[in-house]
Amino acid sequence: MAKKVYLGMIADIMHPGLINIINKGAQYGDVIIGLYTDKAIATHKRLPYLTYEQRKNVVENIKGVSEIVPQDDWSYVPNLLKYKPDYIIHGDDWVEGPDKYIRKEVFEVMKQLGGEVIEIPYTKGITSSGLADELASLGTTPVARMKSLRRLITAKPIVRIMESHSGLTGLIIEHTKVQVGDITREFDGMWCSSLTDSTSKGKPDIEAVDLTTRLHNLNDSLEVTTKPVIYDGDTGGKTEHFVFTVRTLERLGVSAVIIEDKVGLKQNSLFGTEAVQTQDTIDGFCAKIRAGKSVQVTRDFMIIARIESLIAGKPVEDALERAFAYVENGGADGIMIHSRNKDGMDIKEFCMRFRERDSHTPIVVVPTTYSHIREDELAAWGVNIVIYANHMLRSSYPAMVKCAEMILENERCMEASKQYCMPIKEILNLIPGTKQK
Repeated sequence: MAKKVYLGMIADIMHPGLINIINKGAQYGDVIIGLYTDKAIATHKRLPYLTYEQRKNVVENIKGVSEIVPQDDWSYVPNLLKYKPDYIIHGDDWVEGPDKYIRKEVFEVMKQLGGEVIEIPYTKGITSSGLADELASLGTTPVARMKSLRRLITAKPIVRIMESHSGLTGLIIEHTKVQVGDITREFDGMWCSSLTDSTSKGKPDIEAVDLTTRLHNLNDSLEVTTKPVIYDGDTGGKTEHFVFTVRTLERLGVSAVIIEDKVGLKQNSLFGTEAVQTQDTIDGFCAKIRAGKSVQVTRDFMIIARIESLIAGKPVEDALERAFAYVENGGADGIMIHSRNKDGMDIKEFCMRFRERDSHTPIVVVPTTYSHIREDELAAWGVNIVIYANHMLRSSYPAMVKCAEMILENERCMEASKQYCMPIKEILNLIPGTKQK
């Protein structure tokens, strides 16, 4: 009987280095590819461009591959214990860096199994991450961008969305990463906020900036980014107008629109009961959602219902009644629950009780007021998407004011440049096509 050789692989981008590892493995026995699932990948790095099934289809047609099995964990241990291979083969790039702890686990498990770890020199001059960066620089398509939000919701414990109101903020969201242990953390997508769109133009957040103007701003981000976009649709306007909004957003590749169940002149929800917050009837809002769903071309675009009951001072029971109706009668693809309470306990109660009856409909939260709650706690409540709804704009304003004040105080820009400004070459390097060689 041929010996079993295990090889873990993402296989989003195939290159000669990966083919070389497969060929080496085939010299020792039958190669079993442990193909990482979206779930295993998304908890540690950016979601792959191709779906699991697409990647599987590629790998199963490569000479030397005997079998493909899903690897649902970033660690090799569960699959090694399950399939008990005689060998595991890996490039020597995991000797140092964030994956070195995985290497240690693998050696320990293979010793227990009486197997062997085969390390081969990694192919120089070519890496999957380098090729991925090159592909990202080419951009994406509207269809691929739109599909990615649903994939992220399925793959990740919680999807992290940051507000963007310009091409520059879109670039920051696209490229900002931090390394925490072996995990690369980054934002999963962008929130096109009506508040920040309005405020950046010096206008009140009362739907004074029309759809066409907002889409011009959105297009600035779409041109230089690849991550999914959730669009803040305010109330959605008249039902007859909302259907055209859905068609336009879907055509652009936006992944979702969130509309709130309020009527009349918009007042920002964070004013709470200090401003009159009038909600639509349940039947009226369900009809608006159904109208939007009826004109979709694809199944990928999402219409998410934002519930303002807690903002309007109503109990959790009212919010739950509306949530179930919006999903079951309106056909909403997700629920956003909003609150201005600082402890977040009303949000927790809503989420926990909603999950008792509905285990799968995505829940979206915007923890602007209950900002002390961490993402892992929100996920434990049943939350799927967290939106940081206005932080890019709010953080830029104080810095710009201080910079302006310092120039006035000193009658020159040297002090302000040192304290508040990045070098002009660095900011130019953020812009595609102008990076210094």
